[in-house]
Amino acid sequence: MNASEHGFNPAFNMASIKQAINEAVERVRMPAPTRLRDLIRQIRAARTAAEERTVVNKECAYIRSTFREEDSVWRCRNIAKLLYIHMLGYPAHFGQLECLKLIASPRFTDKRIGYLGAMLLLDERQDVHLLITNCLKNDLNSSTQFVIGLALCTLGAIASPEMARDLAAEVERLMKSPNAYIRKKAALCAFRIIRRVPELMEMFLPATRSLLTEKNHGVLITGVTLITEMCENSIDTLNHFKKIVPNLVRILKNLILAGYSPEHDVSGVSDPFLQVKILRLLRILGRNDVDASEAMNDILAQVATNTETSKNVGNTILYETVLSIMDIKSESGLRVLAVNILGRFLLNNDKNIRYVALNTLLKTVYVDTSAVQRHRSTILECLKDPDVSIRRRAMELSFALVNSNNIRTMMKELLLFLERADPEFKAQCSSNIVMSAERFAPNKRWHLETLFKVLVAAGNYVRDDVVACTIQLISEAQAQQGYAVCALWRALERDTADKQPLAQVATWCIGEYGDLLLYGPPSEDVEAPVNLTEDEVIDVYQRLLWSPQNTVVTKQYTLLSLTKLSTRFQQGNEKIRQIIDTFGSNLHIELQQRGVEFSQLFRKYEHLRTALLERMPPMETAKPQANGIIGLVNGESEIEEDKTSILEQLPVAAPSDSSALLDLLGSSDLDTEVPTAVVNNTPVTAAPVINNNDLLDLLGGLDLSSPVSAPPSFPQVQPTPQIFSPTNTSNFLVDGLLNSSPVQNEIPSLVAFDKLGLKIVFKLERPSETPDLLVINMLAQNVSSTQLTEFLFQAAVPKTFQLQMLSPSGTVIPPSGQVTQVMKVTNINKASLRMRLRISYTGESGPVLEQTEVNNFPPLAWQ
Repeated sequence: MNASEHGFNPAFNMASIKQAINEAVERVRMPAPTRLRDLIRQIRAARTAAEERTVVNKECAYIRSTFREEDSVWRCRNIAKLLYIHMLGYPAHFGQLECLKLIASPRFTDKRIGYLGAMLLLDERQDVHLLITNCLKNDLNSSTQFVIGLALCTLGAIASPEMARDLAAEVERLMKSPNAYIRKKAALCAFRIIRRVPELMEMFLPATRSLLTEKNHGVLITGVTLITEMCENSIDTLNHFKKIVPNLVRILKNLILAGYSPEHDVSGVSDPFLQVKILRLLRILGRNDVDASEAMNDILAQVATNTETSKNVGNTILYETVLSIMDIKSESGLRVLAVNILGRFLLNNDKNIRYVALNTLLKTVYVDTSAVQRHRSTILECLKDPDVSIRRRAMELSFALVNSNNIRTMMKELLLFLERADPEFKAQCSSNIVMSAERFAPNKRWHLETLFKVLVAAGNYVRDDVVACTIQLISEAQAQQGYAVCALWRALERDTADKQPLAQVATWCIGEYGDLLLYGPPSEDVEAPVNLTEDEVIDVYQRLLWSPQNTVVTKQYTLLSLTKLSTRFQQGNEKIRQIIDTFGSNLHIELQQRGVEFSQLFRKYEHLRTALLERMPPMETAKPQANGIIGLVNGESEIEEDKTSILEQLPVAAPSDSSALLDLLGSSDLDTEVPTAVVNNTPVTAAPVINNNDLLDLLGGLDLSSPVSAPPSFPQVQPTPQIFSPTNTSNFLVDGLLNSSPVQNEIPSLVAFDKLGLKIVFKLERPSETPDLLVINMLAQNVSSTQLTEFLFQAAVPKTFQLQMLSPSGTVIPPSGQVTQVMKVTNINKASLRMRLRISYTGESGPVLEQTEVNNFPPLAWQ
């Protein structure tokens, strides 16, 4: 660096002497500003935030005043102080133009502060940003390498897409410079430019390829970094650079076999930074490529076996090697070696290394499960680690290792972990145990024992799905119901304030199978038989119902269970009735309703109590409904590619017995005549949301010749939610356009139902290209002055037809409002259409349930 770079002219002429005298006079005239070191001391000495603001504001005021001077000799010092003030979070935008003046200065010290200020204070959102382009271009052509380096760093930091396009050619030229320092800086700048403007990548390809032949490690590592970025952004570039795999393998091999080099040695490892970069690039190049993977298998094995593991530097290289082995098409033996390295990481005292090992095993467990299984005991030990992050990863990895062979051992360890786990783990761990047990359980008895242990260990942190799964399993496992009711009774006797899900499952089970608890034969495999009296059971129920710590949901389960026990016990009904009667005036409306309804079963409906509270049949998982059977769906929608509207398909819950579907029409012989519709004149207090199987049972024994009176509603343990999709509009004509094919001819409309202010009209249409299809636009109109809520429309047809019901437009019908729903009926045999309807809603007088039949469809519908 010559003297002229610092602003000194070696030619001592009169002009230079005069300028020097003027500068000296200016320095004498203007007081020297506070040095940066002194400003830092003042700010640190401030005792309060107000004191600090006072110091900063005073200094900023002084800096502003000096900026007004055209030729300030202290501009460099002031910008340095302003940058420190900016780092503290105070506004410093007023120094942006001064940074440009420093960049244009011929002095290197000024340029250094100016470029640093530009990188900190400027971005592409400021207009000043555009003024720096010419300065950068001039400095990129400077004869001093350090000035070029400053320009390249600044360009990489603040380049906008426009600036990158203007200066990319200069950067590409500098990548071929004979100076290694400039080549390194230019490669890093090209890396930033490609990130900002990926289409400039092709310009840098030839120069980038030549960087791999460098002997300078600094240039080599920047070249590998640049190639990695290119390969990650472009498939074509990735295929182009696959030819350099042998070159990378050779470089990596030289690093491993090279002797001691003080310039590149880090803790006894030769240039670990370059090794890590090369391993990452090899991983990208070998992914899904058999030939490239085969070329790097040997070097990866060498790195894995020859790297020193006593220092953290070696562990870093091994970690990258493991990632590369698991990501490419490597040999099975090499993958086992990689997993063994991770197993050694699990035994390391460093928490970070153990966490990294667990995290990597979690990603690779599905690639080679058998290799990871060898380290199962070490992984389970990590469940006891004091670090919460390590315990979380160990828990997730443990569940990934569960299979049918180790289910008993793994569940035993995971249940112990669940008992002592922090609350944040209990919900996730309990759900995962339930899912694993459901998938790999060796038998029903073991499955039940596991679920009960989960309910006890997880307490109130158990999710709702665990309660549902346990009830479902108890219902299905008829041979284990005696064991289940005894085991749950023992758990229920203890305090369950912090175990509400357990109390819900136990009360449900005892309510269903309470006779097995008291009068059933003792199970041979039960350790201690339960000897109870009815009064002891009722006392426990009374404690649960009166306890203020139990939730309302638990009390609902308990109240229903106690009501069912009145039919399971041989005596004690009077005491049960007295407890239920007290809930008729409960402050909670749900409990009050149940208390009133259940009390009627001991009085007005005494003769129906045994039949209504009989044991529930085994619960079965809902299966898709077969074609050709009667369609009874709530809000089902189909996906048709040729339709304007693409609707979300919803699952269809089908009954287990197809004969029950035929009972919907009141007769198993569908060829017999069905009477005309007779509408129920009495409002029925029925729950508007019920199970499909219960609906079939209700409709199966319906006598259409007389009014229908439904029994009072009872709470369901697992109410089936109605799923509605806002697919249809409020206009049936628009619905017909969206959900059906073009109509060939209009068919007269018919009134299907008209009662109590609710009128249901069927508007019929026949698509021209599908003569066997009848589109029914159901229009439900509220002609009353009361809003109807929880509106639910259900339909059933004989098995010779196929019925599809799309989602309704809503479930609430305001006064003078309407709800629409589209039904599609396919009739291949051209038979007369009959349809059974079930309509439920909540009006001013409460829930209403109506049932009717429509058999007066016009003949034109099938002609």
